[in-house]
Amino acid sequence: MKRIYWRPKHVSRTVLLLVAVLASVGMAAVELLPRRVEQPMLAEKLAAARLSQAAMAALREEHLRRGLPIDPVSDPANTGMIGIAMSPVTSNTGHLAAKQTSTDPNFAAVIVELLRRAGVEKGDRVGVAFSGSFPSLNVSVLAALQTMGLKATIISSASASQWGANNPSFLWVDMEKTLADRGMWAYRSSAASIGGVDDRGLGMPKEGRDNIDEAIERVGLTPLRPKTFAQSLDLRMQVFEREAGEAGYAAYINVGGGATSVGTAIGKRLFRPGLNRRPPAQYEAPDSVMMRMGHAGVPVIHLTQVDALAERYGLAVHPTNTPRVGVGSIYYRNEHDPRKAVAVLLAVLVLLYVFVRSDWGFRMLPQRSSGGRGGQPEPMV
Repeated sequence: MKRIYWRPKHVSRTVLLLVAVLASVGMAAVELLPRRVEQPMLAEKLAAARLSQAAMAALREEHLRRGLPIDPVSDPANTGMIGIAMSPVTSNTGHLAAKQTSTDPNFAAVIVELLRRAGVEKGDRVGVAFSGSFPSLNVSVLAALQTMGLKATIISSASASQWGANNPSFLWVDMEKTLADRGMWAYRSSAASIGGVDDRGLGMPKEGRDNIDEAIERVGLTPLRPKTFAQSLDLRMQVFEREAGEAGYAAYINVGGGATSVGTAIGKRLFRPGLNRRPPAQYEAPDSVMMRMGHAGVPVIHLTQVDALAERYGLAVHPTNTPRVGVGSIYYRNEHDPRKAVAVLLAVLVLLYVFVRSDWGFRMLPQRSSGGRGGQPEPMV
């Protein structure tokens, strides 16, 4: 004789609640316990950041050796890489917070990542435009180039905006020579201009322009002395084309907002911060080195909007202490572990199957008598 028993029509709510709790706990585990994923070129990124840190320390030492003070208000991390509010060689207004953010040596790792994404490989040549406004970013670029074994053609603007390398006795061109003399690397600018408005320092006092000319001469760089914006652009392109070689440039790196490099304030905004594989629409953007490089098929790395770049790659914003090397999502990212998600899903499905298809879930229900108001239970065979 077949066994006859009575089964209710529905699974216990207690069982369903239990499954829901288990599913919620599993989902929380997937969200709160991500896996730490190593990012590409980790060793090179760490090496570049350490080299940048060492180079900035060397510049700080030279800064103090020359008797230049470090202002604890504008430079709370005591880096020596923050300039002064105003001087005869100051080209424009500046954002102190952005200058503070730029002193993080981990930006060298960001530049390694951007060069990797641009497809740059060891032995390639890159074009570089440096601005005295962001000496720390210049250092991080050079550290990345050295670590990746790249060649470079560099043109610098010697003036600087507020809180950049705007101390008349220690301009960016002086810093660049200091680092080469100390054996950090062999990179030097091929030429240098005054910078500022129209790349000619318009609006700066004659004293400041003369100071910059003297600095370019004392460090032994080729001066660029354009008479117009268009001539400045042509002179820079002549330098880049002369040193390009047969292979040309694998990438072009712009630091800051040098007028000739970015194409005035309009061009600076049209290019996105970070890697630009294509230039903006030609009818929108003014002529510039970045535009010409972009139309020649050269990837452009635009180092501007420093705070936004820092947030994108997990770096400190406006640090009051020098950040530790190796900190940031540029090195490791926390990502959801798909194996955990699949395991949770399978566990929930198995529990549902067991509870619904077996007696266990039904036994959680209170049994009703056959003579109650609810009528006769449904017979099951």
